[in-house]
Amino acid sequence: MLILQRRKGESLSINDNITLTVVDAGTDWVKLAIDAPKEIPVLRSELLEVARENRKAAETVSKEMLDEMLKKR
Repeated sequence: MLILQRRKGESLSINDNITLTVVDAGTDWVKLAIDAPKEIPVLRSELLEVARENRKAAETVSKEMLDEMLKKR
């Protein structure tokens, strides 16, 4: 893991097509502006983890269970 220190208004570049800029910072938070191509998904890590958990749960549902759930609607 690379750890960098940036101040308000300073940026860093990733792979020539992504720029992160520090917009504001407090004692225990930072606000970032992310400039990236639309085809690159940018998600908060907690949302990415929930998406992984949902995908894993969806893989374990059998066709019979899914049919039964849809009948109850």
